[in-house]
Amino acid sequence: MSELPASYKEFLADKSERFILAVKPVLQQSAADKSHGVRVTYNAGPTGHQAHLDDSIPFGVVVEDID
Repeated sequence: MSELPASYKEFLADKSERFILAVKPVLQQSAADKSHGVRVTYNAGPTGHQAHLDDSIPFGVVVEDID
């Protein structure tokens, strides 16, 4: 498993455990391929936060957005 870059660790530092469980696998995927950043979205439904790789975001960058 790839080590998360410092920017991802800093992003997670003040987040809840539920949030971390939802987005960390995608951050790890990004760290493994080192090609894309991550977009984290929030929706008011039961799923809450979701994350996905985004090829328009540089590696190491996390963008939070509203779905």
